[in-house]
Amino acid sequence: MNLSVKPSLMFQGKAEEAMTLYASLFLDCAIDEIVRYGPGEAGTEGSVATARFHIGDQSILCIDSPVAHPFSFTPAFSLFVEFESEAQIRAIYAALSDGGEELMPLGNYGFSREFAWVNDRFGVSWQLNLR
Repeated sequence: MNLSVKPSLMFQGKAEEAMTLYASLFLDCAIDEIVRYGPGEAGTEGSVATARFHIGDQSILCIDSPVAHPFSFTPAFSLFVEFESEAQIRAIYAALSDGGEELMPLGNYGFSREFAWVNDRFGVSWQLNLR
């Protein structure tokens, strides 16, 4: 049996907007599949029942929760992305931190000459590292 483990992100009405942003930022990123809620189903009609996108070779699942809940994302779980160039990490850092929260601003922290940790405007936590 082949076991598959994928991160799953639960949004409240912003799943497609988030995936569209990520696909516009990362070179090897695309939305692979979106299944929408239909009339009379648990979620708001047209919102994301299930979706899958990828960044590089990492597949990520996401949904728009049909149930309102008092919790969101936490930095205890983050997506760690490594970059080849300073231009790439700076552009992605600027875009993800726009409207979000800087947990560790882009800088040299000793373990990396350029590293940042941000929560984007959707609350998803990202660690960005220059190789």
